[in-house]
Amino acid sequence: MAGIAPVSRHELSQRRQQLRRQRRNRILKLSWRSLVVLGIAGTLVWAVTQPNWVIRNAAQVKIEGNQFLAAKTVRSLLPINYPESLSKVQPAKIAETLKDKAPIAEVSVERHLFPPGLTVRIRERKPVAQAWLSLSSQGKTNPANRSNGEEATNPAPASSVSTANEARSSSPSNTSESSPKEAGNSKPSGLLDESGRWIPLESYAAVEQNLQLPPLKVIGNPDTYRPHWDRFYPIISRSPVNVQAIDWQNPGNLILTTEIGVVHLGAYGNQFANQIRVLDRMRDLPRNKTASSMEYLDLRNPNAPILKLRGAKNSAKISTP
Repeated sequence: MAGIAPVSRHELSQRRQQLRRQRRNRILKLSWRSLVVLGIAGTLVWAVTQPNWVIRNAAQVKIEGNQFLAAKTVRSLLPINYPESLSKVQPAKIAETLKDKAPIAEVSVERHLFPPGLTVRIRERKPVAQAWLSLSSQGKTNPANRSNGEEATNPAPASSVSTANEARSSSPSNTSESSPKEAGNSKPSGLLDESGRWIPLESYAAVEQNLQLPPLKVIGNPDTYRPHWDRFYPIISRSPVNVQAIDWQNPGNLILTTEIGVVHLGAYGNQFANQIRVLDRMRDLPRNKTASSMEYLDLRNPNAPILKLRGAKNSAKISTP
């Protein structure tokens, strides 16, 4: 301790005064910074509320991300009373309204001060297939409620589909071809997006009069195929073989109508991707004379395809290329 120089009372007093001055300077700087920030914020709020920062018409709203819905259609659904101040625009309300009134999955809203306006970015629920209900599922399930995870008021018994199609499942030849008209419909009951979610047909028709329906048709009870759709559809969409219709009325025998002809796959399962690959290798069948009289192609065992001919008592086994 002998090596420490003594400090006089005068020096201690000067150091205290210096620390006080430094503390006051820091407080003043913080105060000025706070005032500047508040001033800028206040100026922006004032500027936004001025008549110049107003959305006067729909032309000041830019729509991005739309593919099926026209920009004019989306603008007509916005909950904005023109002219309206930018400060009063509610992005959350806009997003909620668009999702309720149109088949839109995601919405983001961005304000612009220079020039005043809005950018509304949307991601639509793309319809990829028409959904046709089978007779056994009509009036017993509400596909829209099922897609949202809600229970239908009168759910169909577990055996209703199999009972209605018992005669069909007993012989594949009885299910060689299906059409939506067989289900008693003249138009689809709804649409399906890529994830298998149900899109009411009215939700598109009400907002877009020129909507073109996707060419792919699915027939059956949505409760049957919806659990598999997110894995099933990507395989179908990537397949070189054009698939026009999917008959899922009988869960024990999935039937595809393709450019090659009618194809029986049996129950949907893990071998589906392999069945589609085998089907791709058989695309030259329509060029053969034998294939021109084909009733259906049986791929329930993709390792041993069977060709069922019209009017023939026996089926012919064929080899894959």
